[in-house]
Amino acid sequence: MTADALFGSWKAIKQITRIDKPIGTYLLLWPTFWALWIASDGLPSFHLLIVFSLGVWIMRSAGCVINDYADRHVDGKVKRTEMRPLVSGLMTSQQALSLFGFLIGCACALVFTLSWFSIYLSLVALFLAASYPFMKRYTHLPQVVLGAAFSWGMIMAFAEGQGEIPIEAWLLFVANLLWTVAYDTIYAMVDRDDDVNIGVKSTAILFGQHDKRIVGLLQLFTLALLLTVGDLMAFGWPFQLSVVIAAGFFCYQQMLIVNRQREACFRAFLNNHWVGLVIFLGIWVEYL
Repeated sequence: MTADALFGSWKAIKQITRIDKPIGTYLLLWPTFWALWIASDGLPSFHLLIVFSLGVWIMRSAGCVINDYADRHVDGKVKRTEMRPLVSGLMTSQQALSLFGFLIGCACALVFTLSWFSIYLSLVALFLAASYPFMKRYTHLPQVVLGAAFSWGMIMAFAEGQGEIPIEAWLLFVANLLWTVAYDTIYAMVDRDDDVNIGVKSTAILFGQHDKRIVGLLQLFTLALLLTVGDLMAFGWPFQLSVVIAAGFFCYQQMLIVNRQREACFRAFLNNHWVGLVIFLGIWVEYL
């Protein structure tokens, strides 16, 4: 293989797995860390830290690959996605499926180091990750499926850390699901006009002129559930302060999306990285 071919292959893999765009990894990683720290009483083992950290990166990459495969016939009609590898010809559909299989194989290797309880739960994670990209063809709620996919690692963290799934785990699951629907709706607002034209469904289209109001309500419910978890865990001011700061970020996002401008909506979406990080810092400080 020539140097040019090698470079082209690496460029295609980098683009289709979004290695150069880590925001999706952050949005998946921080909530997983919320759950892992709580489930482990603030002291997750090195083994669990490595498994869940690598698992987040691998499954996010796999999700991006299968998403591009599902959208290979429509991405060329959307300005933001018209140069993705399966559209530009940098990668073939068969190569994408092979890469997806390889990543899933790596994820399975990690999961098999965990308990049987977690192995069984991982089947749900695989189903959610593989089915999400196709949901936008059949329902206006693909963001809900994405929210479940992004939140299932939290359930697995509790299963592995405590051997059970307590009420706190499910509250965190719902909180993260609602937050995911909120920020992915903002993300979908960027492509709403293109999605309407090509027949792709989303919550941004479903919510219509009420999109900003509904996103705000989802953000409020997220904060309320996080405070409920904090109360159940007897967390003090560090966690409560982190929720207040997260509320400030949500207010900032509402200011950005007020006119529904594409660039501003995208900046609001990216801002959610800081929401996840500040909540994790609040939990981390609680266990110091």
